[in-house]
Amino acid sequence: MTEQDMTILDRVAKAISAPPPADAPDFIPADAPFDEDQRQWLNGLFAGLHAIASSAKGAGGEAEAGTALTILYGSQSGTAESLSKDLRKFAGTRGFDATIAELDTVTPAALAEIRHVLIVAATFGEGEPTDNARGFYDALMAEDAPALPESLVFSVCGLGDSSYPHFNKAARDIDERLAALGATRAAAMVACDVAYDDPYAEWRTAVFDAEAFVQAAGAAVAAPVEEAKPAFDKNHPFIGTILDVRCLSGGGSAKRVNHVEISLAGGGADLAYEAGDVLGLWPINDAAEVRAILEASGFLGSETVSLKTGPTTLRAALLKMLDLAVITPATAEAWGCAPGPDCQVLDALLTGVDWLTPQTLVDGLRPLQPRLYSISSSPNRHAGEVHLTVGEVHYELNGLPRKGVASTFLGQRLSPGGSVGVYVQKSAHFHLPIDDATPLIMIGPGTGIAPFRAFIEEREVRGASGKHWLFFGDQHEATDFLYADEMTAWAEQGTLSKLSLAWSRDGKDKVYVQHLIERDAETFFEWLEAGAAIYVCGDASRMAADVDAAIRRVIGRCAGLDEAGVDAYVDALKKAHRYQRDVY
Repeated sequence: MTEQDMTILDRVAKAISAPPPADAPDFIPADAPFDEDQRQWLNGLFAGLHAIASSAKGAGGEAEAGTALTILYGSQSGTAESLSKDLRKFAGTRGFDATIAELDTVTPAALAEIRHVLIVAATFGEGEPTDNARGFYDALMAEDAPALPESLVFSVCGLGDSSYPHFNKAARDIDERLAALGATRAAAMVACDVAYDDPYAEWRTAVFDAEAFVQAAGAAVAAPVEEAKPAFDKNHPFIGTILDVRCLSGGGSAKRVNHVEISLAGGGADLAYEAGDVLGLWPINDAAEVRAILEASGFLGSETVSLKTGPTTLRAALLKMLDLAVITPATAEAWGCAPGPDCQVLDALLTGVDWLTPQTLVDGLRPLQPRLYSISSSPNRHAGEVHLTVGEVHYELNGLPRKGVASTFLGQRLSPGGSVGVYVQKSAHFHLPIDDATPLIMIGPGTGIAPFRAFIEEREVRGASGKHWLFFGDQHEATDFLYADEMTAWAEQGTLSKLSLAWSRDGKDKVYVQHLIERDAETFFEWLEAGAAIYVCGDASRMAADVDAAIRRVIGRCAGLDEAGVDAYVDALKKAHRYQRDVY
């Protein structure tokens, strides 16, 4: 029990024992089913509570307000947005009345009018800010960015992946630039890795314990009404059942892409999803790789090791709880060696790391994390099911064949009847327009087709009148045309008004979706002028950037705009939610 709780109880007890004031309201009617002693006791109780509530009000009779706090986020997959909502609730308990918004809704100049700001910023791609933070980031980094007052107190929490060379770069840049422009850092930036829960919680506490926040805190405010959290989430997955796994790639393809169907029966409303949402899925490591690591390390697997979740066996930890594919700086620190970046756990063990204890081995590995996949089905077409389109990852490292953990777990190690832990992650910024008459331009080569299969299914079920134009591409039409029968049928019946296909290895010249966008520039621009919304899904590092450049060239040429004019046109599309991307 806290000191504050004791104070309240003491005040209530005092109010009960003391005779009520002459002008005290009569809370218990005379005809209530209580004797006189009971009525007096209850009246004293309610009078005490009433006095406490009244003392929390200002002279004007209104509750004392918490100190204003602005929480800004840059989110691609939804995690930063989710943490911002948690931060808002926590802020209320520390005397702050917080509002949250995307980073792109403010300008650096607007920050000068703010006194307390917290930023949760994810980094994706090659050290890039998220789509809803790009405008703010560019303006903040510009040479003519305005100076900021010392009275602006801030702190930054970054979300990233330490296996990438530009780990948390966007958040670091924002943190350093705000300080360089004159703002006051309340608490040091925290750079969260994929296992972000503990570092985020520590940062949150450090911020509100910082002197600048403690001194400015007002009265505790009521927590804002949030959407009820579903029963199933990252830490509490639903155990779904595999219904079907079938290969979409033809014989001779250089790739293997699988269509995966999972039953959500029994999950109810807590697993409700919309077209455009994402499925989080917990993989299990390959048992053969676990055996190889145990052989290389000389351990049996039955040894007991301690993880944050509690004690377990080494074998169980390696199979279900730890990432065996990624070497991070923390690995080298824990093991006292310096394995190179192109190295996995087994590589390190095979190159001289033979003095480890079982606990040291697991201390150098980060927790296994769920994988996020764009959902490729409409819930109104496939009730109680969710479909995924997953490309298996295969590559060679140090002369040895390697494979992706989750993609091969789904494609090779699970079969109908098997179980997998899943949860739905809502996508706040990649959904169908409310108006079913809105034309859609969908650009999704390779497995980027996933959400657009869901979009088309959903709009077909709804009888939407809006036109659909799909850009799809891959290497060979004969072997890599995913969902060919469905797409062809939709085109023939008119559900797809236009189907533009790009095959990069079927001709003398490599043809990609961005080339088709520019080839049909006039029609593309006509659709935009008619109110079409653009959706892009797929690889962030190359495809999405090339597609964006092509779209900008089309707008510039067809609208006769210079670079600044094109930027303004595209910015207007984004603000109207008519240019949305699900890129990774």
